[in-house]
Amino acid sequence: MGDRAGIPLASLLSGATRHDAIVFEELLDAVPPIKQPNGHRRQRPDKGHADKAYDIPRCRRALSKRHIRVRIARKGIDASQRLGRHRWVVERTLSWLARYRRLTVRYERRADIHAAFLTLGCALICFNALP
Repeated sequence: MGDRAGIPLASLLSGATRHDAIVFEELLDAVPPIKQPNGHRRQRPDKGHADKAYDIPRCRRALSKRHIRVRIARKGIDASQRLGRHRWVVERTLSWLARYRRLTVRYERRADIHAAFLTLGCALICFNALP
């Protein structure tokens, strides 16, 4: 999960054959608090953009339960062209992670080592985004 600029907010590992919508709620809960300009801490982002693969009632309920506005393209109703306005940010973040060879092909058998490399890759992306 990333923010509007493509900076990773949270990441989780799942099995290769497992659909991403299954761990959708866990990923939402993994987002750290966001500091607001007035000093209050907001626990969640304002809006959640996702592609048509997440157009299932469970994902929509998860966003609504956390008071996040649902911006999920509906299957058979919404055009794919409008979705690309926000989806390319996530694709760009994934391509930034693909620069690190250890993350493109999983060489490690242990999940904790792969999760450590994923965290390190996300930290490097955050570091490169600093002015």
